Amino acid sequence: MSIRRSTKSRRAVAAVSLAAAMALAVVGCGTDDGGGKTDGAGPSPSSAPSTPSEEDKGAKQEDTAAGENVDPNVKLAQVNGRDGLTLVVNEVKRDSGGFVTVSGVIKNDGDDIRSGGQWSGSEKNIVAQNPNSVAGATLVDKVGKKRYYILRDTEGRCLCTTGLTAIQPGKSVSVFMQFPAPPATTTEVDFTLPTFATASLKISG
Repeated sequence: MSIRRSTKSRRAVAAVSLAAAMALAVVGCGTDDGGGKTDGAGPSPSSAPSTPSEEDKGAKQEDTAAGENVDPNVKLAQVNGRDGLTLVVNEVKRDSGGFVTVSGVIKNDGDDIRSGGQWSGSEKNIVAQNPNSVAGATLVDKVGKKRYYILRDTEGRCLCTTGLTAIQPGKSVSVFMQFPAPPATTTEVDFTLPTFATASLKISG
């Protein structure tokens, strides 16, 4: 009986040792695999899949701002512009990141092709960095007596739709613009895009 027990004990110890060795090998491979891709500033490889990076968050915000999740059937305001152009605002949303996104559609009801060069504003640096864009849009908080301009990155590029080179007659294009968020107590703002009439908009979110 003692011999059988001794044999079983040896087998148990050997099995435990083998399992431990395999576990160490797996951990070692995981560390090496992620070690070459990190600079030490980010999360550990084990937590990275469950925690989105700031770049991922920014990409998602940008997609949302571009109007992918905006209901085109919602019409908060409709204002007329020059030469048969119409702007319909579909959404004005306050986001947790500290900004307000205005999403809408510009439609060309005229007979000729229209470009977006007239909506970039008059600031030379903005126009140079954002040709054919809607960077000239503004929000005005009448209660707080403050005007808000479109957000820009460190290179002067606007957080808005760009590249509006040609809108064919009868066609429309989706546009978005991001502004610094007014105080939480501000629920209504005046929105202006060059060549269009001013619209009073209610902020959601």
